[in-house]
Amino acid sequence: MFVYLVRRIVNYIILTVIASCLAYVLASLSLNPTAKYLGRNPPVDPHSLQNILNKFGVNPDVPLIERLWHWFSGVLHGDFGLAINSEPISRVIWERAGISLQLLLIGSIIGAVLGVVLGVWGAVRQYKASDSIVTYLSYIVFSTPTFVIAIFLMIAATALNRAIGHQLITFTGQYSAGISGGFFTQFGDRAAHLLLPTIVLVLTSAASYSRYQRNVMLDVLGADYIRTARAKGRTRGAALIRHGVRVALIPMSTFFAYSFGTLVAGASMLEIVFSWHGMGELLLTSINTSDINAVAGSTLFTAVLILCSSTLSEVLYAALDPRVRS
Repeated sequence: MFVYLVRRIVNYIILTVIASCLAYVLASLSLNPTAKYLGRNPPVDPHSLQNILNKFGVNPDVPLIERLWHWFSGVLHGDFGLAINSEPISRVIWERAGISLQLLLIGSIIGAVLGVVLGVWGAVRQYKASDSIVTYLSYIVFSTPTFVIAIFLMIAATALNRAIGHQLITFTGQYSAGISGGFFTQFGDRAAHLLLPTIVLVLTSAASYSRYQRNVMLDVLGADYIRTARAKGRTRGAALIRHGVRVALIPMSTFFAYSFGTLVAGASMLEIVFSWHGMGELLLTSINTSDINAVAGSTLFTAVLILCSSTLSEVLYAALDPRVRS
């Protein structure tokens, strides 16, 4: 199992390097970092413009392969370059990554667990009323844009606050400015701000996982080993939990790994709607401002997330499937 995991991790690291380098190349070819300096009155001196572009490492007059090597060698030493506001990208990523992970980890994990439970429940009770209700609700949530669900929840929270005459649910920003008090006061304030975006992530994640888990579980229910377990005297519930659910979770581990990585891009609109200054917002802002280093850094962060979640999925895969450990 150890050799298997090491081989997979090495493959993921290679893919992470390739994805990050391609992101830098595509950003360099498609974005124009000189646009913000053109058309100014008085105009920017050409020599000064060259110095500015060289400072950020995005001078289009320098060969692309040379700029790529300079950026990549800096990444190996922990230097991701400078953002367009002259702030180190490494510091920006460190600050915003914590904000995004605080939002994504809680919502995605709860959504995955809830989705698996609903998927198993729907497969066991196929075509029953409960299965139909879960199916219809999942399709509605799955087909509704994330920001639309977020806006509906904000409207509902506002109506609730007005009804009770108290600001029970706060949904703008990560925390309230100038709040004072002890640990529990600050924790309660952050939890209130985290509630609505977490609910949105839980709903969207659960809708996706439940459909996938239901289909996998339906294939497992008709397997020979389920019938064999029943023939040996196990109850239906014991056979499903010990043999059926365990086997059905094997493909779900891989699905969760890659879904978690793509949540960063999917949470971009969510962060903007709720005014969370995380990695998703950074990516959109950096594209709008032609910030090549920030785009490459954001892509690297997403690739590392996929690397970590994929490694975790391999561990879960090996734990669930004895054939991998042999």
